Amino acid sequence: MFQVSDAVKAIYREKFKIDLAAVNGDDSWTLPMPGRFVIDQTGTIRAAESDPDYTHRPEPAATVEALRTLGG
Repeated sequence: MFQVSDAVKAIYREKFKIDLAAVNGDDSWTLPMPGRFVIDQTGTIRAAESDPDYTHRPEPAATVEALRTLGG
């Protein structure tokens, strides 16, 4: 999880009309870290990627390649 900055809090409140504290049910103003997980049929995680910077996302091709490694 990561702490939302004061600048982002203002954007959530003023621009998007979202009160994250009310939505989360606490005053933490935290959000989960975005991530991508490829899990096989047995429940084993075969690939994982996360980044605290929500603007950095896995390339779709990387996800497709991870899925291909599972076979069919």
